[in-house]
Amino acid sequence: MTTTLDHQAEDRPVDAADGSPDPRRWLALWIIAVAQLMVVLDAAIMNIAIPHAQADLDISTANRQWIITAYTVAFGGLLLLGGRVADYLGRKRAFSWGLLGFALASALGGLAPNAGLLFAARALQGAFAALLAPAALSLITVAFTESHERAKAFGVYGAISGGGAAIGLIVGGLLTEYASWRWCLLVNVPIAIITAVLALPVVRESRAEGEARYDLPGAVTVTAGLVALVYGFTVAAEDGWGDARTIGLLVGAAVLLVAFVVVESRTSAPLLPLRVPWERNRGGSFLASLLTGAGLFAMFLFLTYYFQQTLGYSALKTGFAFLPFSGGIIVSAGLASQFLPRVGPRVLAGTGTTLAAVGMALLLGVGTDSSYVVHILPSELLISIGMGFSFVPLSNLALIGVAPHDAGVASALVNTTQQIGGALGTALLNTVYATAVTNYLADHGRGGKALLDQAQIEGYTTAFLWGAILIALAAVVIVVLIRAGRESTTNVEVVPAHAG
Repeated sequence: MTTTLDHQAEDRPVDAADGSPDPRRWLALWIIAVAQLMVVLDAAIMNIAIPHAQADLDISTANRQWIITAYTVAFGGLLLLGGRVADYLGRKRAFSWGLLGFALASALGGLAPNAGLLFAARALQGAFAALLAPAALSLITVAFTESHERAKAFGVYGAISGGGAAIGLIVGGLLTEYASWRWCLLVNVPIAIITAVLALPVVRESRAEGEARYDLPGAVTVTAGLVALVYGFTVAAEDGWGDARTIGLLVGAAVLLVAFVVVESRTSAPLLPLRVPWERNRGGSFLASLLTGAGLFAMFLFLTYYFQQTLGYSALKTGFAFLPFSGGIIVSAGLASQFLPRVGPRVLAGTGTTLAAVGMALLLGVGTDSSYVVHILPSELLISIGMGFSFVPLSNLALIGVAPHDAGVASALVNTTQQIGGALGTALLNTVYATAVTNYLADHGRGGKALLDQAQIEGYTTAFLWGAILIALAAVVIVVLIRAGRESTTNVEVVPAHAG
């Protein structure tokens, strides 16, 4: 397995020319895992904190999704470039700068006096996470060269990633309820700085040899296109789909994204070699990941508001209410690894996305006084089990038949498409929610709290319906496009999702 972006470049441990294993590699692994835990915690914590941040900074319903999408657009749009920068700048250096930058962005967000600065800080967090994440994964790949050790290292890393989300839900609830939503960001500052300091004497530097080539036009066009698309969805929530600004932004987004494809087809060192997604199985896995990410991220947003604003849950109780979801994904992902060689990726991923779509559809039955155990818990379990069953085969499919020098970018695209899908889905379904609430109030008049509560239920269920449709479309994509059988996944070694 290679960890570089260019097949002409080779990994070179800077301080160990003899190629001997790093004696401090296990300590380095735990330091790197702490950084990953921080990133995972941040995503989960902010889901719980959104209602409080919105109220504190007077953020509109249409704009509240930027708390999530500013981060995910920057992270997903810049992840491939971040991996290339880390490979050539030096992974340890990129890891350290990523940590310090993440700390700075977190401080800006935690102290933000208005919505604009909070959104900018979240975007800056995403940009530094796009540098930090691939650097961390590459450092593990380079440090653990023996296959058994590498598998164990990535098992530790994966457990941190999975369990971190559950920890983040509880920590987010505690911080929001007993301190302030601002501490959900500020808590990253000491963690990031201490981790960066500990990494200096322990983590071994490595970088790719060869000429550093960065596809800046590709990074600019894809990120600008995604921002324009998300902003177009946001404007549509306020001014309508037929508004000139909405149409202009959506057309501009389409032009920029087409320009990205053109740039990638002509440059000698593309961020995204088009041969990677054009293959049928890989393309199907990337499209399915994008669609499931769109439905999944939005579900978290609307369930958070439903718990806190409709059912009256505290931030801490909301965190506990989401725990079965995290547990379901951890358990089902472990089972999926066992089932995959037996049933193949198409059956497993198709079954998983179908279960998740059914679970999302069950949320259409929620009301102003629904029971958590009767109406919410079954949905959470179905969605989480379905997602666990789909994540494993979709990640595996990304590497089927891929050339060694494309393995890094192919693996990274699974994470990238999930992040971008999450950004687009959150923005789009937030607009769907706002439109449904506005239409309900227009049809039924503007009354008291009971009418407003029912209007919000109408908005939530409409968003859940479209979320279920998006995930169901992912199931259709898997059935139609994916043809890989059981034998094609038997010998695939999962490359860490970095852009290198």
